[in-house]
Amino acid sequence: METGLHNTSEIGRLKKVLLHRPGRELENLMPEYLERLLFDDIPYLQEAQREHDAFADCLRGAGVEVVYLADLTAQSLTDRTVRQEFITQFLDEAGLRDQRTRDALEEYLSDLPDRQLVEACMAGVRKSELRRGAARLGDFLSDDDYPFAVDPLPNLYFTRDPFATIGTGVSIHRMHTATRNRETLFGKFIFEHHPEYKNAPRWYDRGETSSLEGGDILVLSPEVLAVGISQRTREDSIDQLAEAVLTGSKTFKRVLAVDIPKTRSFMHLDTVFTMVDRDKFTVHPNILREITVFVMELDGNGKMTIRQQEGRLEDILKEQLRLDRVTLIPCGQGSEIDAAREQWSDGSNTLAIGPGEVVVYSRNHVTNRALEEAGVKLHVIPSAELSRGRGGPRCMSMPLWREDP
Repeated sequence: METGLHNTSEIGRLKKVLLHRPGRELENLMPEYLERLLFDDIPYLQEAQREHDAFADCLRGAGVEVVYLADLTAQSLTDRTVRQEFITQFLDEAGLRDQRTRDALEEYLSDLPDRQLVEACMAGVRKSELRRGAARLGDFLSDDDYPFAVDPLPNLYFTRDPFATIGTGVSIHRMHTATRNRETLFGKFIFEHHPEYKNAPRWYDRGETSSLEGGDILVLSPEVLAVGISQRTREDSIDQLAEAVLTGSKTFKRVLAVDIPKTRSFMHLDTVFTMVDRDKFTVHPNILREITVFVMELDGNGKMTIRQQEGRLEDILKEQLRLDRVTLIPCGQGSEIDAAREQWSDGSNTLAIGPGEVVVYSRNHVTNRALEEAGVKLHVIPSAELSRGRGGPRCMSMPLWREDP
């Protein structure tokens, strides 16, 4: 059965990718609520959009078909029943405190065309938007000073996290924070109702109780999947994902659970480790020393087995990927200061569009020089505003179709 998905490697030639162009949700960021919304700063929307358009144009120039999250979601609202289900579930998960606000929001959203409806759910809804045309004084008064009826979703341009394509299937995630968990609603409707993607098998579902995020999932080869045990992905989730993938996919034989520091500066596995070629990887210097990996496999009876493997990352990768040699390219060329600075702006978070060919942020010039010296072809994109959201080119992209490596 055709699922519209094919992703068996981090480096296979990229043919189709899902992006989200930053929208009004960034203009709903306020200094007082940055921590609540997981931002450290406020990007300038117009410049962020220009940078993102340059990213999309870079991909198109390399022969990649670019599709957008808002478009696919709108195309998934295939009839009135599905559209109403989308509105109802959005309202159910919006954290509303009273029925009057819910009724006003439902009326407001129901009047919007499909694409504008999706964009409004992404941007968040200001209380002032619900007061237009109000006929009662009470509609202008509130029990608190919080300016939003529904919070914005400013992290949406990091499309890597809410779901992940693995083989010919998809995992739709339960995010670590309530702020981001509503992002997965768009994936739910795409993979339940979009004509091209509704047949994809589900490796994980947003209704689970343990968190899993796409930045922790790396498809290293058609046989090997790596998942970070991180600040935002729990071991229970990895157990479930590994069981589903190893029993249900046609190619995957092993899952490597990689234990990384549980801090915001590391956040996800792909902020400290990405694949740039068959035998080349970018890494943060802090994981060049001893690292713990748990190798998860099924035995001859289909029962899960787990063994702990400790050692140098280079040696573990050589063994698990059956490589003669591995080149690890440290972020910031190993300098403590340069590595810390460029790690902050995702110097290790590269997007491979083919073997030995990657998209990188311009600002990470020290790491970029190291990649070039290692023989990697770079596509350099502007990054002054996009990087304020704490994610790089890999974070901003969800591959839907890659050729086999």
